[in-house]
Amino acid sequence: MPQSPAPPPVTNDPLVLVVDDDAGMREAVVDLLRSVGIESLAFGSTAELLAAAVPDRPGCLILDVRLPGLGGLEFQTRLDSLGIALPIVFMTGFADVPMSVRAMKAGAMDFLIKPFRDQDMLDAVEAAIARDRSRRRDRAAAMTVESLAATLTPREREVMAEVVKGRLNKQIAGDLGISEVTVKLHRGKVMRKMQVRSVADLVRKAEVLDPEE
Repeated sequence: MPQSPAPPPVTNDPLVLVVDDDAGMREAVVDLLRSVGIESLAFGSTAELLAAAVPDRPGCLILDVRLPGLGGLEFQTRLDSLGIALPIVFMTGFADVPMSVRAMKAGAMDFLIKPFRDQDMLDAVEAAIARDRSRRRDRAAAMTVESLAATLTPREREVMAEVVKGRLNKQIAGDLGISEVTVKLHRGKVMRKMQVRSVADLVRKAEVLDPEE
């Protein structure tokens, strides 16, 4: 009986996506990245990238501004609307200050004018990969906290909300119309379920759940 092919190994190595309609430029950037051990995938247009099955790995997008079809700046807006937070390093053969300002205000990591120094590109890519790794770590931590919070009962959530405000057990009891002993019981369960040992730790996790508060 033939065996099923083994799934591809899971890796946390960075992957850089390069989009430029100039084949020579694509190859040059890919070769530059390869020279420092960074894997990349190259595309001739944003449509090609959207149609590709791209592995979910830390990395960034090196994007030419002027492209056939959906241009670089428009693609940046498209990614934002899709909730894709991949850091972008723009490159262009045309020095356009308003264009670069627009890109940077929208969150681009860098805006390089062709021909750029190899080191400038490598520095920009390194910073972009570092940002993406940090974003992924923060998101993983947030998902862990959210999964812990999902185990709380509605009453425990109420108690937690009061605790992180610095309210005393007696005050919480009065606000919620329950006994102080009951508050202590709920408080203990909250601490265990949220896997914290101090109110300060609980506050930090609560901030992950409600970052605007």
